[in-house]
Amino acid sequence: MLRLIQLELQKLWLNKASRVLIIISFILPFTVLILSSIKINFFGFFTLELGELGIFNFPVIWHITTFFASQFKFFFAIVVVSMIGNEYSNKTLKQNLIDGLSKKEFILSKFYTIVFFSLCATLLIGLATFFIGLYYSSYTEASIIFREVEFLLAYFVKLVGFFSLCLFLGMLVKRSAFALGFLFILYILEWVIFGLLSWQTNSMDLAFSIKRFFPLESMYKLIDEPFRRIVMTKFPDKADIAYDYAVHWYELAIVLGWSAIFIFLSFQLLKKRDL
Repeated sequence: MLRLIQLELQKLWLNKASRVLIIISFILPFTVLILSSIKINFFGFFTLELGELGIFNFPVIWHITTFFASQFKFFFAIVVVSMIGNEYSNKTLKQNLIDGLSKKEFILSKFYTIVFFSLCATLLIGLATFFIGLYYSSYTEASIIFREVEFLLAYFVKLVGFFSLCLFLGMLVKRSAFALGFLFILYILEWVIFGLLSWQTNSMDLAFSIKRFFPLESMYKLIDEPFRRIVMTKFPDKADIAYDYAVHWYELAIVLGWSAIFIFLSFQLLKKRDL
């Protein structure tokens, strides 16, 4: 495993564009998180400090930071599809196979790299969340601090699932731009199918229940938006906006299932493709 990861990291680091995107993927969400926790003076008119609004209190901070950090996953998605596009354009894929790397090891090297970067991103966000929460939160009991740490697990699984999808699309079309375009097409397709389901079944609830099993939707639902939760925290009487924001095991299982499918399909494409 370590040998395969080292091989991929070496390829990525030697590519200037990939190197820049990797740095941005780690630094940008981390920087935005840090900046959001400091005081911002708007030309002397007023000072905004999000920490004073209570959104950095434990345990809600785990939900908020992982949700916003996951919005920056697109940068590393470019790296993932580029990993495949560069293999074909630079003919390194054929050379690796000639040098003795099996097709299974080739796909596993990509998957291990995805898991590695997802784990690194999760650890960084976890540490940043923990220390910002310690600084701002009025709760210091361990039972409260770590109450919703499962959002970190959801964040990790979400990244692995999304990047596995990007890997499959990269293998499918062999071009980075087209693979990213397919992501947008898949997003539109899920909403079109949802519209058809709601029209045919005449039930929005049933259509939404089915939509939760779609790839992109299942990844999104792992960490639901925290805005209504923030409003609920500030205005407890707003019972009409209550919703289920918790991380559920079956949601994790759905995304892990899609991850396994995408890795398997990537391997099948490579195995049957004439290189």
